[in-house]
Order: sequence, then C-alpha cells, then structure tokens
Amino acid sequence: MSKVPKVILLIEKSRAFGRGLLHGIVQYSNLHGPWLFYMEPEIHKKGIKHSYEWIKELEADGIIGYTWDVNLIKAIVNLGRPAVIRGLDKPTQNAYCVVTDQTAIARTAVEYFLELGFRRFAYCGYDDMIWSQQRGENFIRIVTESGFNLKTYMYKQPKTKRLRTPDKEQVIIAKWLVSLPKPIAIMAGNDDRSQDVLAACKIAEINVPSEVTILGVDNDELICGLSYPQLSSIALSTQRAGYDAAQVLGKLMDGQKVTENEKEVLVSPLHVATRQSTDIMAIEDKQVAMAVHFIRNHTNEVIQVGNVAEAAGLSRRTLEQRFRKILGHSVLEEIKYARVNQMTKMLVETNLSISQIAWSLGFPYTNNISRYFKQQKGISPLEYRRRYAPK
Repeated sequence: MSKVPKVILLIEKSRAFGRGLLHGIVQYSNLHGPWLFYMEPEIHKKGIKHSYEWIKELEADGIIGYTWDVNLIKAIVNLGRPAVIRGLDKPTQNAYCVVTDQTAIARTAVEYFLELGFRRFAYCGYDDMIWSQQRGENFIRIVTESGFNLKTYMYKQPKTKRLRTPDKEQVIIAKWLVSLPKPIAIMAGNDDRSQDVLAACKIAEINVPSEVTILGVDNDELICGLSYPQLSSIALSTQRAGYDAAQVLGKLMDGQKVTENEKEVLVSPLHVATRQSTDIMAIEDKQVAMAVHFIRNHTNEVIQVGNVAEAAGLSRRTLEQRFRKILGHSVLEEIKYARVNQMTKMLVETNLSISQIAWSLGFPYTNNISRYFKQQKGISPLEYRRRYAPK
C-alpha cells in the first residue's frame, strides 16, 4: 500500500480568500490524492505553543501556507520540506509562492469606477498590511495615470493601536469621509474594510451609494450579503489558485521538476460582483447615463450604436461626442466592454461552451465575440477559462 502524503494547511478559513484556496486544494486532492490534511490545533492558536513547533513535530510531507508572519515563513522554509506559501517574497529551492496580482486588482477597481462615471476616488485599507499597502499604491497610481483630471485621497490609520479597534476607528473613518468631496468612489482593501467604511457612513449619515460608493475585494458573500446596503466586491481566482498550489506541491513531494511558470501561483481578479453599494451612475449627463444603463441591460442582445442613441434620445453624432468627452471612449467600445465583462463571469462560473455563451449573448457565431474578448483581455476565451476557472 502506497504512503498517503501528510500535508499541513496553514490557511485561515473564516474568510473567502482562505476558503477559496481550501476548496481548490481539496479539489486537487480528490482528483490526484488522497492526501491527509492537518490544520493548526486550537491549543496552539491560543499561544501555549509557537505554531511552528507542532509543524516540526508532525514531520509532514508538504505545507501550503497563507501568512504574512515573517517568523512563521522563515520556520517553514528552514524545515526544507516542500511548501507553497502566500507571503513568501521569492521562490527558494523547496518553497514556492502564491502571489496576488495587486496591480490587476487595482486596475479592475479603477476601470469599474470610471465606467460608473466617477472622477473622485479614495482608498481605505490597512497601513500595517503589505498587501493592503500595495493595493492602495497601485490604485492611486492607476487613477493618476488614467488621463482625466481626477482627484485621489488616501485614508491613514491612527498610529496608536488602541484607536484601531472597530468601534473607535469607524468614528475616525467617519470624520475622514465627511472631509471628502462628494460623490466619491472608495476602494476598500478587502470586504472587512468595506464593512468599516459602510459603518462609518452610517455614523456620519452619509448616503451609500449616492454620496459614497464602496467596492471591496474578495467577494465574501457572507460579509457582502449580510451588510445593508449589500456590498459590491471584486471576485478573485482563489479556488483556481488553491488547485494550482496543490498541483505544484504534489510535484515537489513526488520529486518532479517544477517549471519556471509554476514557481509563482497567481491570484487574479475575475470580475466585479455588483451589489447595492455601487449600484449608481455618477454620470452627470443624464442622457449618457441612460445610454450606459441601456447597454448594460442588453448584454444578451446584439445592439448597435443607433439603438443606444435612440434609447438615450440623442442623435448618434451627439451621443458619440458626449461619450468621448465624459467617458473617454466610444459607444461601441462601451458595448464591447459590457459584453466581455458578462462573458468573463460566464466563463468562470458556468460550464457552458464558448458557442453556448455566444448564443446566450445573442451572437450566432463565436468569431466576433472571441475577437472582442481577445482585444480587451489579451487572451482568447478558452485561454481565460483555462487560467482562471476552477478545475
């Protein structure tokens, strides 16, 4: 009887990011295992023992970790056992990385807000979290590089840690929100931070989404759905990343060669899950707003620029001029953007073939929509599904 590998999972499971990784890992184990999984015992979480001591004692065959604890990462690497870790700066001989594409996440948020017509932006994250700092810096940079006369604002946490408890910091965030011009689009570091911003808006009696619109990251359906108004969020490819991390670990444990491309497992943005906290058009030109609304409500039909102009009550020429002035692109580009955005969701969330997706979006042939898709995403629909859809 062959030996069943013992794998330690140092992954926090109460939030969507960790749960997504775990789903992918379990999926790989079910297909290619079995593996025996071990998670940190509760007694060690309470500080009776340092977490890396029990890791040494268990003598596992491999480790998958999701941590920013420098000491824990160092302890894992020093064990010399196969490992895949989120938080590791760069790959080593036995330990490879899970990397979150912070630039792509920030760009997704900026493009989404621009499509809604916003021209003022803010970021609210955590100053002592590396991933949050990176996310915020990329967000501000991409806004600045977008070519519009845009304004950006960055929330700074209080330096005193006793002021960072939710009840105290939400009051501080509320004061910051009051100082900002309105309407404004706020990207939160993650969905937990979105909740803080939403609570702060209620404290300051600021309306969401008409004065402040809020977008988080991770698409944790429990956090987003239990909030009122419900929170919009950027969905990430965590389940696929979990599967890929397990695949890399499996190769390492079997003594197989890992390719250069596999040494960094990438977590990428998939799409924006729109809920009530961003369900608004901040476009002051009401007819352009009507046009955008018409386009997004007709992604399952083949519509032309003339149809959009008729719905907005404008001539085609006038609509094109206003579109370019306000949104910086043509009506046709907006139509393509809406259709491709719908297609990305269907590629990841359904098992429909490309032809079936094309038919559901009103295209009798796949060539046109595949061409649109590749122009925007840089890869074909099949390649997008191969990279990001859960296995």
